[in-house]
Amino acid sequence: MMHFYPLYIDPGTGSMLFSILVGAAATLYFLIRALVLKLKVVLSRGKVSSDTNYTWKYVIYCESKQYWNVFKSVVEAFERNKTELRYLCSSEDDPVFETSWEYVKPEFIGEGNKAYAYLNFICAEFVLMTTPGLQVYQLKRSKSVKHYSHVLHASTDAATYRLFGLDYFDSVLLTGDYQAADIRFLEKLRGLPEKQLVTVGCSYLDTYSEKLKQIIPEKEHLFTVLVSPSWGASSLLSLYGEKLLDPLSASGWRIIIRPHPQSKKIEAGMLERLQTHYKISANIEWDYERENIFSLVKADIMISDFSGIIFDYMFLCNKPVLYINQDFDPRPYDADDLDHELWQFTTIKQAGIELYEENFPRIAEIIKNTVDNTTISAARKKARETAWQYPEEAGKRIYNFMINTEKED
Repeated sequence: MMHFYPLYIDPGTGSMLFSILVGAAATLYFLIRALVLKLKVVLSRGKVSSDTNYTWKYVIYCESKQYWNVFKSVVEAFERNKTELRYLCSSEDDPVFETSWEYVKPEFIGEGNKAYAYLNFICAEFVLMTTPGLQVYQLKRSKSVKHYSHVLHASTDAATYRLFGLDYFDSVLLTGDYQAADIRFLEKLRGLPEKQLVTVGCSYLDTYSEKLKQIIPEKEHLFTVLVSPSWGASSLLSLYGEKLLDPLSASGWRIIIRPHPQSKKIEAGMLERLQTHYKISANIEWDYERENIFSLVKADIMISDFSGIIFDYMFLCNKPVLYINQDFDPRPYDADDLDHELWQFTTIKQAGIELYEENFPRIAEIIKNTVDNTTISAARKKARETAWQYPEEAGKRIYNFMINTEKED
């Protein structure tokens, strides 16, 4: 009797097969396009311009609605300047659809491989995205795109992407000048041509800064500790759980726990256990809102691990941070090829206070001392000036770069 077993393709092989199929489809697609263009030239006796090869001058691709805050001010700059923009997104409920635009044309193009297949065939002068890994996995450079640009969506190091994350872009838009050094180091190490590096500021921090101004302060403020970790086996909730939260709960202060969005998908069991354990603790709140800004503004101090939210909080709210377990395995990331420690790790040692497990029982005392620490206050100010340049100007600067680059090409 013959037995049939289901076919299994591992993710790496699946990615490779998809890339082969996309490459073959792209070759056929562009061959047909070239033939059609030549036919048009013949029929019009040479009057067809090669510019007809580009459907759009400017395109933004937003891979998830969470990145709307990165692009919001850029989109508004296009609308304000009456310049057409194609906004492609992979979230059907992207906030871009909540506004009626005259010059901005939003379009949902699907998720995952469906979106990549669409993007691999687009025709444009300039494409801007937060998605790394261009020309590394499924996302390929379209032959009908002149310029690909990556905008950093965090004020931390540019080398914290997965390997080769920025290598094949034509330009990278930085939040601070300091990020350029690591990119140049990797280009030289890997024999890559130098890409354009332009410091534009941090667009999503600009957007959050505006939102902060509109939030009405609490009438009766309670001293609040925000626990906002990353996710995974090395994150503070996974490693310490009740060991950290029990003494925090005993302090009597308001404790807001905001798990990383990925924790709900990967660590649902752990979160359910903790929520059940603290169900009767009146001073503990759980925050699963899409935006973190409301918890940030309530908090007097943050406790985190290696999450980038540390710098969002320090820069936007200018308040202290306690951090736990800054262990970071650089091997899957560009950082592994660097010959020095990342800026964010040297900076947090100056602008934050490290919290050790053996000190959890006296955490209330440590928090009181940290709030009044003037030394780390000065370090926070210096870090902000380094990593978030040109506050409130990012949208305008990104728009100007896109326009000027298209004109120069």
